Amino acid sequence: MWSRVPRIGPEAYARVAAAALAILAVIVFTGAAVRLTGSGLGCPTWPKCHGHFVTTELSSHGWIEYGNRLVTGVVSVLAILAALGAFLRRPFRRDLAILGLLLPLGVIVQIGLGGLSVLYGLAPGWVMAHFATSQAILAAAVALAWRARSEPGAMPSQPRRLVLAVRTLLPLAAWVLFVGTVATAAGPHPGASGDEVVTRLDFHGGNTLDWVVHWHGHFAELLGVVAVAVWLYAWRLRAPWTLRAPLTTVCCLLAAQGVVGFVQYDNRLPAGLVWVHVVLATCTWLSVLWSVAAAGRLQVSPREASQSSTTPSASRLLDSHISP
Repeated sequence: MWSRVPRIGPEAYARVAAAALAILAVIVFTGAAVRLTGSGLGCPTWPKCHGHFVTTELSSHGWIEYGNRLVTGVVSVLAILAALGAFLRRPFRRDLAILGLLLPLGVIVQIGLGGLSVLYGLAPGWVMAHFATSQAILAAAVALAWRARSEPGAMPSQPRRLVLAVRTLLPLAAWVLFVGTVATAAGPHPGASGDEVVTRLDFHGGNTLDWVVHWHGHFAELLGVVAVAVWLYAWRLRAPWTLRAPLTTVCCLLAAQGVVGFVQYDNRLPAGLVWVHVVLATCTWLSVLWSVAAAGRLQVSPREASQSSTTPSASRLLDSHISP
C-alpha cells in the first residue's frame, strides 16, 4: 500500500515551497489593497458574502474583498501542498515537515482572524492581529523555502559575531512592523467606505496618529542605522555575496521606505502611497528574514572546538573499554 504513495524529490519540493512563499506574499499585498480601497466590509458577512458562498451581484468593494477571499483559497491549497509534500519528500527531513505544517496551521488562524475582523466591524485589534499573523507565516515560509534548497550539512556558517549582528535586525524589524500597524490603525484608512463606521485607535487623544507616526519613524531610523552598520561589518569581514546581497537589499529597501514615508506623510497619507509603503515593508521583512537565513548557524568557537576535540565521546569511551 505505502509503495503506491507518490514521492517527491528535493528539487520538486523546493519549487512547491517557493510557490507557497510567493503566494503568501501576494495575499499580504491584496489584503492591504482591500483595506486601503475601503473594501474591508465589501462582504459584511463571513464566511458567506451577502448570504452566498458564490455570488456575482457585488459592488466594486464587494468584488475586491471577495477576490481577496478567492486568493486565500489558492494560498490554502499551496500551504497544504507544502505540508503534505514535506512528508512525501525523499529523503524525509523532520525540519521541513515541522515548517511545512506551520503553513496550513497559520493560514487557518489567518482565515479565522479575517472572519473575526469582518464580524467585529474591522476593530483595530483584530485587523492588526490579522496582519501580524501574515508576517509570522511569511517567516515560516522563508525558513521552509531556504531549508528546502539545501541539505542540513550544507547550511551556511558565518563568524559568531556577524551572525549575531545580522540576527539583531529581526526583532528590530518586527517592532517597526508592529508600530507601523498601530499607525495604520490610527490613520485615515479604516478599511470601510461610505457610512460604515469603524473604530480607530485614539489612546493618545486627537494626536494619536502624529504621535505614533513619529515614533514609527524614529524606530525605522534606528533599524536603518543598525542595518547599515551590519552591512559595513559584513563587508569588512569579507562575508560571501550570498549574505551581502540580502543585507544590501535591506538597506536599499529601508532607504526607499524612508522616502515614501516622508512623501506620504506630507501628502496626508494617500491610499496609493500607503499601499506602496505596505508592500515595501513586507519586502523589507522578507529581506531581513533572507539575511538571517543566509547568515546561517553560529560557528563553533575555538574554545568549544578544543573542548569537543579533547573530550572523548561516549562511543569512544565504550570502544576504549572493549578494545583489546
